[in-house]
Amino acid sequence: MDKDSRYDETGLSAQVAIIGPGACTPDEYAAGRCIGRILAENKAIVLCGGLGGVMEAACKGAWDREGTTVGIIPGAGGENPYLTVVIRTDLGNARNAVIVQSADAVVAIGGAYGTLSEIALALKMGKAVFGLRTWDIAGVASCSSPEEAAFRALAAARRSPGCRIRQDGRAPP
Repeated sequence: MDKDSRYDETGLSAQVAIIGPGACTPDEYAAGRCIGRILAENKAIVLCGGLGGVMEAACKGAWDREGTTVGIIPGAGGENPYLTVVIRTDLGNARNAVIVQSADAVVAIGGAYGTLSEIALALKMGKAVFGLRTWDIAGVASCSSPEEAAFRALAAARRSPGCRIRQDGRAPP
């Protein structure tokens, strides 16, 4: 039986949250798209707040590689067009906790106070956080390129206790 293409060769299904501003610079958009692409190529699920800016960029990068994207949106609509799954929370900014709790690792790109709250929550929850031109905070591993951020987050996600793997090494059903 062929292995499910949603999982990598180890049987892992890592979930990596990409956090950042809904209105971003062209450099931040390009970084988000690059990270989303790398994550999808490595069979990781891209989690985000589901709106525009960095969130849309990461989803577009993953979408272009037929990856899975999950948007946990603050209301009942307004999601970006590159989402595989939309979770309409009607929680407003409280959905930030749901995003980072659902992640095995987090990548922060740029950002303002919403991103800062997600970083703080992720660190409080013991999640690995990788930053690209974002807040300079103890516990956030600064990365010099989108590629570095993506691969470091992917490695950390696969070591996360929440990352799904079966005992026999096969992909979950």
